[in-house]
Parts: sequence; structure tokens; C-alpha cells
Amino acid sequence: MTAIKLDMFQAGAVAALVYCLGRFLIHKVPILNKYCIPAPVVGGIIFSIVNLILHSTGVAEISFDSTLQTVFMTIFFCTVGFTACFSLLRKGGLQVLVFLVLAIVMVISQDLIGSGMASVFGLDPKLGLCMGSIPLVGGHGTSGAFGPLLENDFGVAGATTVAIAAATYGLVAGGVMGGPIARRRIMKLQLHSTAKKENIYDQQAEKAVTIDPQRFVNASLFIAVAIGAGTLLVPLFKSWHITVPGYMGAMLVAVAIRNIFDGMKKDVPMPEIDSLGNLSLQLFLAMALMGLQLWQLAALAVPMIVILLVQTIWMALYANFAVFNILGRDYEAAAMTTAFCGFGMGATPNAMANMGVLADKYGPCPRAYFIVPLVGSLFIDMFNSTILLALLNILH
Repeated sequence: MTAIKLDMFQAGAVAALVYCLGRFLIHKVPILNKYCIPAPVVGGIIFSIVNLILHSTGVAEISFDSTLQTVFMTIFFCTVGFTACFSLLRKGGLQVLVFLVLAIVMVISQDLIGSGMASVFGLDPKLGLCMGSIPLVGGHGTSGAFGPLLENDFGVAGATTVAIAAATYGLVAGGVMGGPIARRRIMKLQLHSTAKKENIYDQQAEKAVTIDPQRFVNASLFIAVAIGAGTLLVPLFKSWHITVPGYMGAMLVAVAIRNIFDGMKKDVPMPEIDSLGNLSLQLFLAMALMGLQLWQLAALAVPMIVILLVQTIWMALYANFAVFNILGRDYEAAAMTTAFCGFGMGATPNAMANMGVLADKYGPCPRAYFIVPLVGSLFIDMFNSTILLALLNILH
């Protein structure tokens, strides 16, 4: 079998083409546009299927340098930080707590389903956690961290492989299922964006803004400074024995810069920052989907397939009936519902992509854009890790 290794620049170019392919197909295939499937998910799945065929036939296996994937992810979350103004926090403060509680309940339920069904199939219940919140809420990062821990400290053979495979499945499922659920609620209840009515955006943001080259330069400088300064915060958190994603430092610095400039009545080039963030999100997701090794899913045992299908059905029911209703049954609730599917089954970038497609089609959802990354990036990983460690000690 020929091993095809794409370097950093080649991977970036292919990711751009994969995204363009997905965007083209969404315009040409009505059902994809109807159900708000993100373009990187469409193009990335096609790429991974081609890779599966090449691998299965023994022709070749495509891999790539993932450096730019990390860069794009960091840029995107940095731009999210710039959108977080304190006035918006005051407007969405209660819903932040409610959304977090809903997410914590989801974490616990996923772990109970995973460990409980693993026991039914005669498997180690700790292995069931590798089909629960470790891969589904935690994603590939938590899978890569907890898999070796389970193998080395708790004697669970194959934990890493199972967790990574489940995370791969969840990444696809989270990107596919969120749009249809939210769209059904929006169409049935005739929901619409009320951002302008609620005066979420300031007056300048409501006006049409012409993006000029100098403002793009300024936006890039804001992002570069925030990312550079943010690298100093991550080691600080580690010294306090707090594990945070690598992009968290950049996001927190961006929040500080945005609110300092707001307090000084200084301009922050938000349209340009948002444009750079959206580009980074699309390319990050394209690369994430390109990296899927679908032959891992094809080789899964029947118990794992059944457990993941049950998790998918439970997520759909929980998001559709619990999340949407508890968050208020309005347009913002629909946006947070599609996002909940994204980060509850895959990762926070999935959630943001799901919301992005919805916002492009039905209108802005500013509170959701603040609440979801705040909970998905800052709080839920901490609670997920705490719950997992508690369950591991109970099951040990």
C-alpha cells in the first residue's frame, strides 16, 4: 500500500478544495441545503470515503500534517473571544447556567448509557465510558487523554482505539443531525431572529459595513497579539493543575482586549475579525473531517455500533425535547439546540458550524454565539473530566 503524506501546505490546499466541493454540492443538492448540513462536513465526508476506498483496496492511504488544523482552530476561538462583550454576558447570564446544567446532565446520561450497555454486552463498563462522554462530549482530545489513562491505570485494553473511533463517529453525527432538528422547530413554530428587535448588536453593527484592506490588517494584528499573549496563560493554568484546551488562552485574552477597547470607546474591527474567524472555522472542520479513518468504524464490533446508535437517538431526543423547551422555545433556543448536537456528539467547532449554517439561512443568533462557546470551551471539559474521574473510581 502506498502511503501518501501531505505536508502542512498541501494539507491546507486540499482542505480549501474540500470545503469548496462541499459548498458546491450544497448548492446543487437541495436536501443538503434544506437540512443545513455544513459545507466542510459534506466535502470532508466525501474525502474520507475516498480514503476508505483507497485503504480498503490496498491502493493507498492518505495522511497529512495537522499543524494548520491546530492553527485554524486557535484563530477561530480567538475570534470568538472578540465577540464576547460584558453587556451580552449580562443579557445571557442565566441561560449560560441553564445551558451548562443541560450539558452536565447530558454528560452523565451518556456515561450511564455507555457503561450500562457495555455491561449488558458483557464488556468492561469502564470501556463503555469510551463510548460515552469521553469521545462524544470530549472529542478526540479527551479521547487521546483518557484512552491511555484507562489502559495504563485501569487495565482497559483497547480503550484508546475505541474512544478515538467513537469520537470519529460523533464528529460526523454531530455535524449532520443538528441542522434538521433545529430546522424542524423553526419551520413548525415559525421562529425568526429577533437580534435587532432586542438590540443585541450596537448601532454600528446593524449598519452595512464595507470591509477595507487596512481594517483586515488591523484585525489580523488583534488576532496575532491575542494568540501570542494567550500562550502565556495555558502554562499558568497547568501550574494550577487546571487542564484547558490550547486555544483557551487566546480566547480569554481576546475577551479582555475587546472589553478594554469597548470601555475606552475604541473601535475593534469586528466584521473583519468575524470574516477571518469564519474562514478558519471552515478550514479547521474540513481538515478534521479529512482525517477521519472510516475503516476504524467498519471494523467496530456490534456492541459498539449499537451503543453509538443509542447515544445518537438519545442525543436527538434530548436536544429536541429537553434543550429546546427548557431554553425558551424561541429562535435562540433553536440555534442552541443545533449547537448542542454539535458539541454533545462531536466538538465545539461542530456546534459553531451548525449555528453558522443556521444563522446564514434564518438570521443572527447573537446570544447563542456567546453562550455556546463559553460553555463548550471553558466549562464543560472541566465538568466532564471531573465526572469521568469520579465514575472511573466508582467502577474500579
